[in-house]
Amino acid sequence: MFIDEQRERFGVEPVCRTLGVSASAYYRRASGQRSARRVEDERLLERIRELHRRNYFAYGSWRMWKALLRTGEEVGRGRVERLMRSNGIQGAKRRGKPWRTTFPNADAYRPADLVGRDFTASRPDELWFADFERHEALLNRAVVKGHRLRLVAAGR
Repeated sequence: MFIDEQRERFGVEPVCRTLGVSASAYYRRASGQRSARRVEDERLLERIRELHRRNYFAYGSWRMWKALLRTGEEVGRGRVERLMRSNGIQGAKRRGKPWRTTFPNADAYRPADLVGRDFTASRPDELWFADFERHEALLNRAVVKGHRLRLVAAGR
């Protein structure tokens, strides 16, 4: 460490003052002693991970904060948010928007837009269109406009 290299020549306090670091923080780090906040953060992080796993990885920071309060942990919401964000822990979906799991391929072929995104028709049978998406259906069933269809064969 730089301070250890320069301590014989300049002393610890002047080097720390020049670097903008408190000498007490240097001595605490050199002794290996962790701050009370760090120790409490590590304990709380284990508690968050346990609750997150027990709740099927669905809780975001707000629900996690509420769950911690219910278990008797007196912790601020901002602290829970910080710990979850810095450790990559997140809920199942964002507020109002599901997680995006697929990303479009910019190089993929897309059929021409023959109606110019205008899906209005002036008379019956003037405009026909369909929107198909691929879904992994359970029990080989698909739902189309409220009707259940039994699929005879499913292929990929």
